[in-house]
Amino acid sequence: MLDLILQPENMMFIAVLIGVMATVVTVVLPMMNKDGLNTRMKSVALERDQIRARERARLAADKSKRTKAVKNEPAAVIKSLVEKLNLRTALADEETTKNLVRAGYRGQGPLFVFLALRFTLPLVFMALGAFFLFVIHENEYSTMQRIAGSVFIGAFGFYLPIILVKSRVSARQLSITRAWPDALDLCLICVESGMSIEAAFRRVAAEIGIQSMDLAEELMLTTAELSYLQERRQAYENLTERTGLESVKNVVLSLVQAERYGTPLSTALRVLSQENRDQRMTMAEKKAAALPPKLTVPMMVCFLPVLFCVILGPAIITAMASFQ
Repeated sequence: MLDLILQPENMMFIAVLIGVMATVVTVVLPMMNKDGLNTRMKSVALERDQIRARERARLAADKSKRTKAVKNEPAAVIKSLVEKLNLRTALADEETTKNLVRAGYRGQGPLFVFLALRFTLPLVFMALGAFFLFVIHENEYSTMQRIAGSVFIGAFGFYLPIILVKSRVSARQLSITRAWPDALDLCLICVESGMSIEAAFRRVAAEIGIQSMDLAEELMLTTAELSYLQERRQAYENLTERTGLESVKNVVLSLVQAERYGTPLSTALRVLSQENRDQRMTMAEKKAAALPPKLTVPMMVCFLPVLFCVILGPAIITAMASFQ
């Protein structure tokens, strides 16, 4: 058997066979083990495009349904009224929008409601005043007095939304002012512990909500704007515009300078926290100092007559009994 294999013809045949087998393995095996990554990626891309087209169609259908449903809602009626009468140009300006934002009413919906109230309340109040003066008390006043009274009541209805918004702005600013020093202290603790300013604002908003929901809301909005706005400076300036407070403006300026020049943020927060705490104490002392003058008139009207009755009453009773 070995002699047969060692013959030159058989050895040449075996060598050719081995070469052919190696060639087949080299060429065919990679083709058999092909992973098909490109094919799978193409199929995934096609499936993704189909899902995207299907979801877009579904969202478009849902949007059309919502649009048809919203057309009959009160908000849509108010919006159409404002747009048809062009009340935005006549009754609103930039300061009106700022006051609504500072009062916590954001978006176009509150603006439309505000404009609609400024348009309808004067008419309603004037109609009620005219009914009260011309029908219920028709014989008590002259015609000019009744007309003037109706106009005055209508003017009060025209300015009533502005008064309510300003009252809401004042209450909101007072809430933020009282909680602002504590929020700065919490921010200082978070920053010194190694947190970023976004994480610090988020944590402070969660903690300060018990004391001031308005401040917690503003801090969460600032955190969101810091995440998606291109310029962080714009997010800080928006916080100043939404609050309208000088103390917040000073802190915002310090944050902007710290990010621009690389100054330590903890030092600035520590100084500003102490300043705001001193301002809060000054406000409390001012209110305490203004209390005695405010109590003078109530004491003279309410307390002194009773005190005189208590002191002089027994003497008057004794004198009357002696004369009898």
